[in-house]
Amino acid sequence: MSKLNNSTRHLILFDIDGTLVLTGGAGLRAMNRACADIVGHESALASVAVAGRTDWVILDDALKLHGKILDEALLNELRRRYVEHLREEIELPGKGVKAIMPGIPELLDTLQARDDIALGLVTGNFAEGARIKLEYFDLWRYFACGAFGDDASDRNALVPLAMARARECAFCDADPRGVVVVGDTPHDVACALAAGATPVAVATGSYSVDQLHAAGAGVVFKDLSDTAAFLALLT
Repeated sequence: MSKLNNSTRHLILFDIDGTLVLTGGAGLRAMNRACADIVGHESALASVAVAGRTDWVILDDALKLHGKILDEALLNELRRRYVEHLREEIELPGKGVKAIMPGIPELLDTLQARDDIALGLVTGNFAEGARIKLEYFDLWRYFACGAFGDDASDRNALVPLAMARARECAFCDADPRGVVVVGDTPHDVACALAAGATPVAVATGSYSVDQLHAAGAGVVFKDLSDTAAFLALLT
């Protein structure tokens, strides 16, 4: 298992869905409802890939299928509707897993307690959607900065934005050599590599350990329940 360069303070950027939590499909239901409000189709996202992609791109793809162009005004309207629906959907039991992923509370507590580590988010979720999901599970409080699906449609642009915000908030120098991106999809791996950061993948979403290795992740965990193994990467 490779180790990270420890010449700078570490900035660890977490993805949300499939990495920190699963919401029992609340996000997908809320987005389908938002699209239905606009295009009148209750399953607008049925043929649209969602894992690891930004909400911006997901909505753009969905509307193209219905002959609409996602301009700024429509994006803002869909985001507003999505957030409203998500506040309702996150409270419902949903289908499938609705839980914090294994080991996450223990890992976040341990990382937050260290002076040499700053925590942030890099996620395709709209910022307010990210907040709703993480506040439901009492995880939002761990993260003071990040980059979100409102910031750019291209996920590869998000890691540099998150690094810049960490610098602005004086959390850390955010040298790419000290930045770790933790995620469960090849998109998370790709955005880390594009920024010169280190991807650490976790197979708690829809991709296997082998698939994540094939995507370019040198380190892949089955889940994040082994806090000591994760910390060993930072020494």
